[in-house]
Amino acid sequence: MEDVFAAALHPQPGVHWLVQGDGRRSRLPVRRWHGPPEPATAAVVARCAGPALDVGCGPGRLTLALARAGHTAVGVDICPHAVRLTRARGAVALHRDVFAALPGEGRWAHVLLIDGNIGIGGDPRVLLRRCRELIRASGTILVELEPPGPGLWRGCARLTSRSPTGEVRRSGAFRWARLDTAAVHDTARAAGLAVRDVFEASRRWFAELVPDQP
Repeated sequence: MEDVFAAALHPQPGVHWLVQGDGRRSRLPVRRWHGPPEPATAAVVARCAGPALDVGCGPGRLTLALARAGHTAVGVDICPHAVRLTRARGAVALHRDVFAALPGEGRWAHVLLIDGNIGIGGDPRVLLRRCRELIRASGTILVELEPPGPGLWRGCARLTSRSPTGEVRRSGAFRWARLDTAAVHDTARAAGLAVRDVFEASRRWFAELVPDQP
């Protein structure tokens, strides 16, 4: 998968999709990933007030935006090319799986799961439970969600890339998930979290999650 994902991170012309096992196909917003922080990103950064971990950082535009806002920010990605791109932008990034040991566990003020990264690992409850372990008691998890409607989807997906010359490359199957603004409440609760807020920015949807108080 890493080779195909690296191709999807290339800023040159080409078309890249996430293809779900149920037939849904979503075009990856590669130009946005390589561009400057957009208004929706600014709305997320504005909710941060301390050290932040950008999980699935990709080319690092959000990691850089956090750093420019004065926050200690570290990007994390399993793709070495993504980590190189983030570092080339002048931000800090680690080649690491979010489920592996990470620095500062239990001390981060914020963990960010943006650009569909709630799908990492294929089970949002497990991923959010892991992110809860990473934040301090007063910390938050900022998650990008699907618009109201599709609920929770879990299954297999593939990455597909088509080059300008027409060459098509496909990754092997991997576990993925999608989560909308309604299903996030039960999913968060199952992970020991509560939804503090659901908000819209530039026609994209996000939630701010906090540790659930017993």
